[in-house]
This record gives sequence, C-alpha cells and structure tokens, in this order.
Amino acid sequence: MRERGAHYLAVVKGNHPALHERVRGLPWRDMRLDHYERGRAHHRDEIRRLRTVAFAHLDHPHACQALQVVRWRRDPGSGKLSIERIHLVTSLPPGAASGSELAAWIRGHWKIENQLHHVRDRTFGEDASKIRTRHLPRIMAGLRNLAIGVHRQDGRTNIAAALRHTSRDPQRPLTALGLT
Repeated sequence: MRERGAHYLAVVKGNHPALHERVRGLPWRDMRLDHYERGRAHHRDEIRRLRTVAFAHLDHPHACQALQVVRWRRDPGSGKLSIERIHLVTSLPPGAASGSELAAWIRGHWKIENQLHHVRDRTFGEDASKIRTRHLPRIMAGLRNLAIGVHRQDGRTNIAAALRHTSRDPQRPLTALGLT
C-alpha cells in the first residue's frame, strides 16, 4: 500500500499490546487540540476532541503520527455520561491533513465498523464462532459479507430482520441471489 503512495489510518487496540501501551502512555494532556466538535448523534449529546503528535519511532510500519480521540457522550434522558478514548496511528506525515480531515476519516472508519463488523459480530455471532482452522474463518466471513451485501443491495437496513424473513421460505434466498 505504501509503495503505491497510499496512506493508512489504523485504530490501535489491545491486540498490539506494546504499541497500545506506548501510544496510550503519551502525555496527551500536553498536546495541542487539533479538532473539536460538538453535536448530537443517536439521540445523545457528543463532544469529540482530536489530538495528534508526530512520532519518529513508533513500533508500526511507516507510522508517522499517533492520534487520540476522546468522545464524551451524554444521554439526555438518563443523564448518563460516558467517556471513550481511542488511539490511532497513521502513515500521513504531519501537516498532510488538517484535524477536521482526520476527524472525518475517523468517523468514516466507524461508519464502516458499524455497518459491517457490528452486524457480523452481533447478528451472526462471529466473535463467538468456534471455526478456527485453516481457511474456514475467512470463508465464513466471506459468506456473512455476501449475506449482508445481498440484503443491503435489496434495500434492507435491519439485517437481522432480513435474515429472519429470508429463512422462512426456502425460495427467498435463491430469489435474493437472482437464481430463480
């Protein structure tokens, strides 16, 4: 990807423990605020803050910057406040994108996460799957993606309801795939 001139923006999670600890342990409070956004989404009041820091030696290929997004969400009905900190790395050099551009790309990532991965995890129970050998996990992920894609192309937004509807008649899956 980098050889072709493309850049990446990757979420740093616990599956990379050394990188996660290193990025999480940066003095984020001392870093300048690059983007601030206040709004309302999903019936909640939200505040998002983005901070970036250039980094010479991150333990991740081609990484030039570390980012932190802090999301404050308050449910107006219950008053419950939740604070979430997300850490990311990017191969973009400092100054290549503004804070608002980075924030938009991060939100785009979460849109994909919510539309595909969340459905695979919740509706299909992918995380609880016992399939772990050879190529089977990839094959099953491909079949799940096919089912999600067919139903989305058919205009369905609730994949769980679409699966229940399709499963009630053996002809419906064939019709959805255009095979009848």
